[in-house]
Amino acid sequence: MDRAAALATDLRRRGITDVLDDPTSRALHSSDASLYRVPPLLVARPRSAEDVAAAVELCARHEIPLTARGGGTSVAGNAVGPGLVLDFSRHMNQVLRVDAETRTAVVQPGVVQAALQRAAAPYGLRFGPDPSTHTRCTIGGMIGNNACGSRTLGYGRTSDNVAGLKAVTGDGTALDLPGQLLPAQGAPAAPDLPAQGIPAALRDLAMANLATIRTEFGRFGRQMSGYALEHLLPERGFDVARLLVGSEGTLAVLTEATVRLVTDPAYRALVVLGYADIAAAGDAAPGVLEHRPTACEGIDARIVDVVRLRRGPGAVPPLPRGAAWLFVEIAGDDEAEVLERAARLAAGGEDALVVTDPAESVALWRIREDGAGLSGRSPAGRPAHAGWEDASVPPEMLGRYLRDFEALLAGHGLTGLPYGHFGDGCLHIRLDVPLDRPGGRVTFRDFLVAAATLVAGYGGSLSGEHGDGRARSELLPLMYSQAAIDLFAGVKAIFDPGDVLNPGVLVRPRPLDADLRVPAARPVREGLALAYRHDGGDFGQAVHRCTGVGKCRADNTAAGGVMCPSYLATREEKDSTRGRARVLQEMINGSDVTGGWRSPEVHEALDLCLSCKGCASDCPTGIDMAAYKSEVLHQTYKGRVRPLTHYSLGRLPRWARLASRMPRAVNALMRVPGLPALAGVDRRRGLPEFARETFRAWFERRRPMSSPTGGRPVMLFVDTFTDHFAPEIGRATVKVLEAAGYRPQISGRRQCCALTWISTGQLDAARAILGRTVAELAEAAGQGVPIVGMEPSCAAVLRSDALELLDEAVAGPVAGMTRTLAELLSGTPGWRPPPLDGVTVVAQPHCHHHAVMGWEQDLRLLREAGARVSRLGGCCGLAGNFGVEKGHYDVSVAVAEHQLLPAIRDAGPGTAVLADGFSCRTQIADLSARRGTHLAQLLADRLP
Repeated sequence: MDRAAALATDLRRRGITDVLDDPTSRALHSSDASLYRVPPLLVARPRSAEDVAAAVELCARHEIPLTARGGGTSVAGNAVGPGLVLDFSRHMNQVLRVDAETRTAVVQPGVVQAALQRAAAPYGLRFGPDPSTHTRCTIGGMIGNNACGSRTLGYGRTSDNVAGLKAVTGDGTALDLPGQLLPAQGAPAAPDLPAQGIPAALRDLAMANLATIRTEFGRFGRQMSGYALEHLLPERGFDVARLLVGSEGTLAVLTEATVRLVTDPAYRALVVLGYADIAAAGDAAPGVLEHRPTACEGIDARIVDVVRLRRGPGAVPPLPRGAAWLFVEIAGDDEAEVLERAARLAAGGEDALVVTDPAESVALWRIREDGAGLSGRSPAGRPAHAGWEDASVPPEMLGRYLRDFEALLAGHGLTGLPYGHFGDGCLHIRLDVPLDRPGGRVTFRDFLVAAATLVAGYGGSLSGEHGDGRARSELLPLMYSQAAIDLFAGVKAIFDPGDVLNPGVLVRPRPLDADLRVPAARPVREGLALAYRHDGGDFGQAVHRCTGVGKCRADNTAAGGVMCPSYLATREEKDSTRGRARVLQEMINGSDVTGGWRSPEVHEALDLCLSCKGCASDCPTGIDMAAYKSEVLHQTYKGRVRPLTHYSLGRLPRWARLASRMPRAVNALMRVPGLPALAGVDRRRGLPEFARETFRAWFERRRPMSSPTGGRPVMLFVDTFTDHFAPEIGRATVKVLEAAGYRPQISGRRQCCALTWISTGQLDAARAILGRTVAELAEAAGQGVPIVGMEPSCAAVLRSDALELLDEAVAGPVAGMTRTLAELLSGTPGWRPPPLDGVTVVAQPHCHHHAVMGWEQDLRLLREAGARVSRLGGCCGLAGNFGVEKGHYDVSVAVAEHQLLPAIRDAGPGTAVLADGFSCRTQIADLSARRGTHLAQLLADRLP
């Protein structure tokens, strides 16, 4: 029996039931949000402190390393290891209690920061530190790295908000630490201080090295590199709990934390100050601190430009003049005093904006919040990597440091998108180091050594909140004396004498250029390029777009997001966009996941991908898992027999054309019990009926009788779903367009966007079908005639997939002229929507509509018409063929239950349920007593 199998057996014997030793689980945990790839031997998901203690004991006995992991959002390689990975996010993720009187909360390490905020909110309280990953990072991870976030000036670091910890050390000692183990200097000695053990050994070590600790540690707020030995000083109260904060899981494994909570101030104002460049903003930051801000963030024009590019021009509200800005939050309980401080600060700037509207403030702060992900692509469009992303200097040094740092970047031929916590002297940036090219690893090492030397020369810290991890631990001797480095080793020996916990980090570090993930990626350029054409047609570089920031593990649906519906349903890492990307990366590496495109692990990870395309817009780095899944299916089955649903559902347009010849007979046949199941359809699914008259037939029949001869021409893209299942939507679209002064046309031949072929990976056929359709529409596009897609998913294919499947020069004109109904009407001079005053709308935007076209025009049109609109996020759960197939029904329903079905149940009887997507309307009809309405129908019903 090998070491991994022996440890797995012993873990299960000790009652740890959730032990994962399969290749998929190892692949999922082989990386975090960093550049590093370290496949573990095993993954275990503990349920209790007893499980944790048993795991530590057994790892020590088997001499196998143990690494603790929360949300996997660590960007320095802090949460990957070669032995056992303990994943706390699955089970130990509860807020155990909130005490409003003492303003504390007791939490398990795997609780997500946002979940703690929700639990504290009813008491008017919150946890102060707020990193940009607050929707998915865990409190245990925040304690491991001493995370800070934007509002450290107001609320402090994580270490300032810890009131007590429970943990297990590397030698199995259970610690129950209050916030201050020994009293401050001058206070009476603690009568129950243990004479032996860890506290006494630490005290002796600290007392023997007071000069080193006092001169090298705790020099400024964002000095996070190494161990926080300043907390062992007698004048600091010998606070062992705060020493553990920021120790990156190398000293002890956390099992429970008591954290302090704070009240939010009643009033906030955001002051935006413009500067000529990012260094000038750095120069100004120390002066801002005189106004007692809760946050002072620096933003560069380069990152604002990326937001505009990725989110559209409307995503960035007007900003003061400049090429860099400070976002300064002034807060307090006296509104007049807050506004006076904000005005005084604004008056001191060359150009300034004071924002008090919460919605506008949220839009501005979102630029900063998305910075970590958006900066994953450099200004030149190349992958940008972590590794040197959060160095800090004393704030008064920041401007000079930024100028030298920009010169250092230029000298190494690197670029990035700078931003950061300028009030704290902390700079965030990801760099486009050419790790995928020969010599990239050398460039990486040379730059990091030079950057560490630079920041140390300013009296700064290699890390300002992310920890040193595998990226920077090797560089600590450039920042600290040998005496300090020896102290780190001494502390490690006291807590973890066997070097079991997260070895290779902080003490006896791994080389910073070892275990890099991207250089290990092999080029994969087989077959047809799809959504990764912008990565040079290299599937390997496409899947390595995933930097692991983990936004796909967060619930973004309240803000209208879609990604990632299957993860929200199962809460399994393999069902997240990140998890799937990791498995595909391992497939390319060919280590644990063998078998290439047909690897069972790959198909297991992709099975519950709904191909919703939510990640294409919601993932900050632009992962398009729907396209990657199509490519995997294409490569897997080309020249082979396919799954039954690829023939039945994947070729639906072909069967629909045949069914249109005798729709009544086919509908009757489909109602025969058991027959749909033979086509791979889940028995619990109801199937929509074929229309007795197609939309094309209706349009051709009415053309000579009532079609107007005047008006602006518009081409209708007659998709299969509108034509054969919902012709009433086509008729309503014609009515609305004619009322708006248009003359609708349809093509002479049947059209198909090949969506069902694309989603089932039949890409050769898809390219041929789509090529004919684009050729059919090209004449209209060339004449400047807009093409209106009535089915959002089909319009999205013309706007997006066609550019990847076909030559862009061929598909580009059609993509450029394709519009949704709302886009066309909103851009029509003089057009006004029919009044919708008093109408309440619950809207389920189609996922592809959200991802490719955006739904903002639809929302604006409805509100301008007077409707009260509640926009839902997330996916309906049907997602084309996904929710119809056997094996997917339960997940499909669980996805619908996340937002759609509860909203329908809560809707009043007169509420319109708006759903332009055929899949969305089908899911609504199948799982509720309501019926979905298309925007065209909603408008047509109110025309005079």
